[in-house]
Amino acid sequence: MLGFLKKFDVKKTGLFAAGVLFGTAGVKVLGSKDAKKLYTNCTAAVLRAKECVMKTATNIQENAEDIYAEAQQINEDRATQEAAYEDAAETEAEAPVADEAE
Repeated sequence: MLGFLKKFDVKKTGLFAAGVLFGTAGVKVLGSKDAKKLYTNCTAAVLRAKECVMKTATNIQENAEDIYAEAQQINEDRATQEAAYEDAAETEAEAPVADEAE
């Protein structure tokens, strides 16, 4: 019997008992009404933050679509102007040039 007591480690047993005690108390604390109220308030705050982020993301997306549409319009206008300029240059090149000697 004395050999068993020598192998018995009081420190490890005490740590195990303290872990079980804190674990049991922790489960009760986490399951209490106050803890549930805290979880509910935290979840509500996260949902409010999500709504704010989604609103901002939608606003940014709409602005990006507007910018893209305006950029396309600018490029179309520029292409039209370049085509008109090229047509005018071709017309001048095709027109007969009067001799200066005459």
